[in-house]
Amino acid sequence: MTDSDRIAALRGAAHPIVGTHDDYDPMLEDLARARFVLLGAGTHGTHEFYRERSRITRRLIARHGFVGVAAEADGPDAARVHRHVTGRSDSDDALADFESFPAWIWRNADTLDFVGWLRAHRERQAGVSSAGFYGIDVYSLHRTANAVLGYLAHADPDAVPRARALCVSLDLAGVDPRAYSLGPVLGVAPTCEDAVVRTLEELRARRPGRVSAGTAAEEAYFFAEKNAKVAGDAADYYRGLLRRRVNTWALRGTQMVDTLGALSAHLEGALGRPARLVVWAHTSHCGDARTTRLAEQGAVNMGQLARERWGDDVRLVGFTTHFGTVTAASSWGGPAERKRVRPARSDSWEALFHRVGRPRWWVDTRDPRARAALEGERLMRAIGVLYLPHSERQSHYQNVRIADQLDYLLHFDHTRALEPLERTAEWEAGELPEAFPTAR
Repeated sequence: MTDSDRIAALRGAAHPIVGTHDDYDPMLEDLARARFVLLGAGTHGTHEFYRERSRITRRLIARHGFVGVAAEADGPDAARVHRHVTGRSDSDDALADFESFPAWIWRNADTLDFVGWLRAHRERQAGVSSAGFYGIDVYSLHRTANAVLGYLAHADPDAVPRARALCVSLDLAGVDPRAYSLGPVLGVAPTCEDAVVRTLEELRARRPGRVSAGTAAEEAYFFAEKNAKVAGDAADYYRGLLRRRVNTWALRGTQMVDTLGALSAHLEGALGRPARLVVWAHTSHCGDARTTRLAEQGAVNMGQLARERWGDDVRLVGFTTHFGTVTAASSWGGPAERKRVRPARSDSWEALFHRVGRPRWWVDTRDPRARAALEGERLMRAIGVLYLPHSERQSHYQNVRIADQLDYLLHFDHTRALEPLERTAEWEAGELPEAFPTAR
């Protein structure tokens, strides 16, 4: 099929996104039948992706019985948001615990707006709704371990001295989890696996079986147990990252899927009905990794594992852009910047979508017209917390079979940067205009 034929087919299959209530009606009819809906943004810093992800999620929660958001965020940080939306915290700053790099991916105006809506929705439902906000990622070591100790200090102070072993090797290494990882690799420091096992045994021995499912006490126990397990998984992740092993991606994806499944089962026990969740993460996590060249190196991700585990109970949705601005850093740990996104390379999917000639649209990749247009392999751009335009081909593109990667594709031709709650001087200034080179 020629590109002209592909463009014509996409025009026939595309549903316009114009900002009205019925923009996503046909898609939502299908998503509503799933147990897990993974909404994957093509960047960690695009306003339109966050806004439309929120619009879809609100409908799934309000109209179709979904019970909340499982985000690519650390559990202890997301727990503050959950306490806020469930009315268990009087704090005005629900996003205050998202303070470490890259804080803007959750501490931003669009997330704040959604959290406000979620709390108001629960209040309107007068306790009937159980919709919450949960973190399923593996990055946090110290905060996760400290969350376990905090739970035990309240639930069983006598267990705290034994559980403190969970944090000993972390304290020896300071605050950098990568430093913790270096010690065991070089054989100069203990790992925390044994302490994790002992802490899990302590927790399980004190499981509040006499407490009814769905209560604050039962929920607190569930999250403490998950945090203890995540601390061990995070340690493995950082040690693997230090050794530059590809399977760190598999470990992170496996941990997130395991947490997602455990969270759904926990909520189902509390509700007495199926607990369906919306996942917010990057497309690199939500799209099926088997459709990329990384699969040849043994990489797997959350989208692939979710499909393998739950089959037709999963829907994968992705977002793309052609050009505009994005909030991202130039180096790890650097300040949030408002950076110009170069027009997509001419040999990419995004450049093909630009030629469709419509500003915002979505397609069902299983629609025969769309599927024919999306068959084959092309480059696809992914911008994470860093955006490095001068090494864009190496840093941000990989070959993808998009017809198999996603169930739904949403394209926004021109997008703008996500607004952090704390604007840095670099973000306010933006990038100086530059003459874009011809996309190649």
